[in-house]
Amino acid sequence: MTDYRLEFGWEGDGGLGERLIREVIEGEKTATCAPRSDYTEEELAEVVDARGEIVDVVDENDEPRCRVRMVAVYETTFGLPAPGVVRGEGFGDDAEAFRQDHREAWAGEMEEEGNPLSDDTVLVVEEFELVETLNG
Repeated sequence: MTDYRLEFGWEGDGGLGERLIREVIEGEKTATCAPRSDYTEEELAEVVDARGEIVDVVDENDEPRCRVRMVAVYETTFGLPAPGVVRGEGFGDDAEAFRQDHREAWAGEMEEEGNPLSDDTVLVVEEFELVETLNG
């Protein structure tokens, strides 16, 4: 097992982290993604190195809730997201719904950081499968 962890939730997230963890545990969420610009080179290397490993999924209190096997790590674009991330994030084949949901989540913060969200924005995708449920 690696030291890398998937973190879902943060203080003041309005329950989003708990919802995402529940979706992982129920098998509805099998992927996550973030803009490439959110990662340092060291963080990206850690993500890539976790491929094939079993990692903890932790909540906003840093409590492990389940374990997943990292199945794949790859890049795609926001404008043409890979089908695996669209399905894995719970949007079936509806890439437009995926884009709209993530646009609402990311656009303001990315704009503030001087890196506006566009169709060319590169996303780092992590696909996983549930191995074990822990607490909760």
